Amino acid sequence: MSDQNIAEQVADELRSAIHSGELAPGERLVERKLAERLGVSHIPVREALTRLAQERLVVHEPRRGARVAALTARDLEEISSLRIVLEQFMAIRVQERWDEEAAGRLGSVVEAMAAVPEGDIAELLRQDRLFHETLSELADHRFLDEVTSHLRGRVAGFLHAANSALDPAEQEEHVRSHRQIVDAIAGRDPETARAVIAEHVTRAAQRITPTDAEA
Repeated sequence: MSDQNIAEQVADELRSAIHSGELAPGERLVERKLAERLGVSHIPVREALTRLAQERLVVHEPRRGARVAALTARDLEEISSLRIVLEQFMAIRVQERWDEEAAGRLGSVVEAMAAVPEGDIAELLRQDRLFHETLSELADHRFLDEVTSHLRGRVAGFLHAANSALDPAEQEEHVRSHRQIVDAIAGRDPETARAVIAEHVTRAAQRITPTDAEA
């Protein structure tokens, strides 16, 4: 297998670790240690880190090497404002195509989210991500898929940061907000759907305080 193909595999593994929170924001990424951990040479690791830097998941700092990118205040504002626009668009598309299959798919994710044990943030994050991915799939828009595929890494990082800041006691409210999205879409009123989406994303952003995000 070529170094290029190995670099793609390494990038996929590191990207997944960043999205899951296994590699935390600000954590140093030492080429030698990553190469040993993944059983590869340092060359594909270096190439993978370059690719992730292009996706803004990794930052290179002079004399300090590579680190997992932290969520800055500007990132937070830009990602949340873009999420509102994209997910409002998705919600209206799904609303226009609403049927029993859509209701069942979104409803089942919400129920799975409600069944997550208190404090199991990793599983809550998985179900949260599945909900928004399902919403995107149901929107059935090829070019939207193309756009969101480039943003998925940054959105995943946003969701992880927001849900990691979620107090276990707030899980019930978090589930309720997703149920509200489903109800708003099913209600056939576009303005209500837009308002609920905006509130949902804004609340997620508010869970990350200015001290949690770099200026």
